[in-house]
This record gives sequence, structure tokens and C-alpha cells, in this order.
Amino acid sequence: MLFTRWQERRRLCDAAIVDWSSELLAGCFGVRPGRLRREGKVVMPHNICFVLVVGKINLAVLLFFATSFSLCLNDRVAEFALTKKEDSNLKEQNKKELVEEEEDLDSEDLEVFYPTHQWQIVRPGQAVPAGLHVQLNLQTGEKLAKIPDNNNEKSNIKDLPKNKRLGHIDIDSSSFTTQELKKALSKMKEHLKTDDTLEEKAHKEDVRQRFRPIEKLKEEFKELNLQLETDFEIMFKLINKLNSSTSTLEEKIAALHDLEYYVHQVDNAKDLHSFGGLQLLINALNSTEPLMKEYASFVLGAALSSNPKVQVAAIEGGALQKLLVILATDQPLPVKKKALFALSSMLRHFPYAQQQFLKLGGLQVLRSLCTEKGMETLHIRIVTLLYDLIVEKLLLKDSHDDDDDDQIQERTQQYSQVNLVPAIVEQGWCTIISNLLMLPEHDTREKVLKTVHVILGFCSDSYKGDHNLNQTLSLLRQEYEELAAEEQKEGDEDGYFKELLSSINSIAQQLK
Repeated sequence: MLFTRWQERRRLCDAAIVDWSSELLAGCFGVRPGRLRREGKVVMPHNICFVLVVGKINLAVLLFFATSFSLCLNDRVAEFALTKKEDSNLKEQNKKELVEEEEDLDSEDLEVFYPTHQWQIVRPGQAVPAGLHVQLNLQTGEKLAKIPDNNNEKSNIKDLPKNKRLGHIDIDSSSFTTQELKKALSKMKEHLKTDDTLEEKAHKEDVRQRFRPIEKLKEEFKELNLQLETDFEIMFKLINKLNSSTSTLEEKIAALHDLEYYVHQVDNAKDLHSFGGLQLLINALNSTEPLMKEYASFVLGAALSSNPKVQVAAIEGGALQKLLVILATDQPLPVKKKALFALSSMLRHFPYAQQQFLKLGGLQVLRSLCTEKGMETLHIRIVTLLYDLIVEKLLLKDSHDDDDDDQIQERTQQYSQVNLVPAIVEQGWCTIISNLLMLPEHDTREKVLKTVHVILGFCSDSYKGDHNLNQTLSLLRQEYEELAAEEQKEGDEDGYFKELLSSINSIAQQLK
């Protein structure tokens, strides 16, 4: 009976606990439950059901925490997943930016990493020198590098061998990288393009006005080429104008003046001889007009200069005789001056003409000019011609004594038949030349002293007894001693007057 009552109380207690637990759980989750017990209120002693109540409460708390933890865990997992997605998007964006920066830089710039004392990002493809501090950012995946701070590690960098690919690494922080220099140059070019001042615009406009465009010049040159004439055609027209009976004296003089410009060239002078123009010039030496003689001699001298073929043709055409006639007769000074020029061009480097010159009495003609009044300007020209002819023969003899060339031997033989120096001594040229030392011009004295020095060995007997020459040399010595002293004071040790003084002393010493 007691056992039955105890079971009944336990049942009532369990029902009360279930009812209370359900209300407690409903209060936690906000659910209003129905009542669990339909019977009247049951009152239980606390000592009987205390243990059961505590156990039920623990079970309810355990269930509550389990439910709350699962809900919180679901919220955190969603947050973690969103964070990972944002991090992955940020990494992809950084990678895109790095790729764009790499595309902007040249491959040449990416080959070398230029370190400083600050951390710098090492781009993909750049070579990092050994001995640097390198670190890897685990969050962004970027590689950083810088120069070590202590001196020992710096010295290790300097001692490293240079790699052929890296070349010289400039660790000076004040230097400029290749990319910085390119940016500066690009800005400079932009500045030059925009910095077009008003002065530059005015200068360009002035150039456009003063100079014609190249297209217009090409058109004009094309027109000129259609009317272009060769030198041969021009000379032929000039000779026809000279030979025309309808041409006036002024037209003939103009033709001779233009012709002189062309015959300086060796080939043009030969062409002049080929179509008969040379003989026409020789015949013009007989003209009664002094201007015709003057300009014909002028053109003839230009054609004969250093042109053996024309020299031979001229002497065969009788030019030598006609020139000597002009020099020997009464003619104006300009005519004789041009005739002497043509004679000098014919005689130089032409031994046969020199030989014919002596046979025709050309030396006597020149001697008469040196004593004729009003012809003082020709005196120094004549002395210079004689000096050139004497030195020309001496140089050929000294330089080709041992030469076996047939042409040189023949030329030497031709010069041996030219007895110029004996004719000079015989005709009294020694005194005539020495008397020219009294002329006031320094240039004239220089040329006369050279000629006296050359003929001194042949004219020694005449000069040793010539008191005028000794007195002239004494006066010249005093004059040039003073001039040489002034040159020396000015710092010119080997001046012009000192050379003249040396030449005077040399002649005076040989005459003693």
C-alpha cells in the first residue's frame, strides 16, 4: 500500500516537472504552450522532487546552449566565407594592376632592380642583386627588398662580382632610374612643342618670305637644264662673236673677257685650240686696237699657263714673235703688262720656248724695258721671271742627276741647251738687277736679293768691284737691323725683317 502511494506521488511529481519545464522552455523561445496537466493543481513536497527538478533544469540549459551555439556558428561561417571572397577579389585586382604596370614599363627597365635604403616592391622579372634584405608579404604575395643598414653587409654588396646581365648597379639614392629619365624627356619634348614663342614664329615667317620653296626651285632648275650649254659650246659662240665682222669693239672685248674665265681649265684650253680659237687669239695680237692686244694677250696667257700642249701650239703659231714685238714697240703700259704675262706663261717649264726666246733676242727686249722710263712696274716682274727660269733649271739638274728615266733625261738635255745665265752676265744684267735694291718696297727688295743670291756666283767679278752695291748693302743692313730689333722687342724672334737682314749679310760676306 505504501509502495502504491509512493508511485502515485512520483507520477504526480513527474507531471509537475514536465509542466514546469515546458513553460520554462516556452518562455525561452517565446512559445506559449498549452497546459500539460488537465487535472487540478498538484502540490508536491520539495524534498521529494528537488533532485528531479535540478536534473531537468540542467537538461534544459544544456539544450538551450546547444541550440544557441549552432545558430551563432552558422552566422560566423557566413561571415568567414564573405571575408575570404573579398580577400580573393582584392588579390585579383592587385595582380591586374601589377600586370598593367609591367606592360607600361619596357622589358629593358624590368631587367635590373635598383635598391635603396627603403623597402621597394620587386616586380616580376626583375633581377635582385645578392646581399640585399628580401622579405615576402604573405598577405599580398609581394616581394620587397632594400639595402642592408649595417656597413658590413654594404661591403659584401660591393665585393660581389658583376653579372653580365645586371651590369653596374647604382645604389646612389640621388640618381635617376631609366623610367624617371624617360618621363622627364617626354615632358621636355612636350614643353618644346608648346614653347613656340612669337620670335620663332616671326623668324619662320621671315624665312618663308626670303627663300623660295624647294618645289619652285626644282621647276626653275628643270627649265635651266633645258637651256644648259657646255663650256665647249659657250667658247665656240664667244670665238664666233670675236671673229664676226659685224661685232663691235665692245662686244669683242666682252667676249674676250668671258673667254678668259673658261680657258683657265686645261681641257677648255685644249678645246680652244681644237676648233681654231687659239690661232684667232694669236692673230688678234696684230690688231691696231690696244684693247684688243691687251685682252688677247690676257686670254692667251691664261690658256698657256701650265698647259704643254697649248704652249707647243702657240709657239708653232708664232705667238712668241708677236709678243716680243709688242714688248719692243711703243705700246701702253697695260698692253705691255698683259704681253709680259703671256710671255711668262709660255716660257715657264718649256725649255724649247726659252731657247727660242734667247735666239729671237728676247733677253735684249726685256733689258730695254728695264731702262725705259714709265715702265718701273714691269722691272720687278722681269726680275721675277728671270729668277724663276734660273731656279727652274737648277732644281731640275739637282733633283735628277741620278735619274735614268728617258723623259727626264731628254728634258735635262733640252735645258742644257738653254744658256740663260751666260747671256744674263754678258748683257750686263748683274748691275741692272743690283740697282733695283734701291727701290723702297720691302717686297721688291726681297725678290731682288733672292735673284742676286742666285746669280752671285756668276756675277762675283762684277759685284766685287761695284762700290754702289757695297754702299747699298751697308745702308740696307743698318735699316733692317733697326727693324729686326723692333720685331724682336715685340716677341717675334724669326720675323720678316730678320730674314732680309740675314740675306744681306750672306751676300756681303760672299763679296769679301
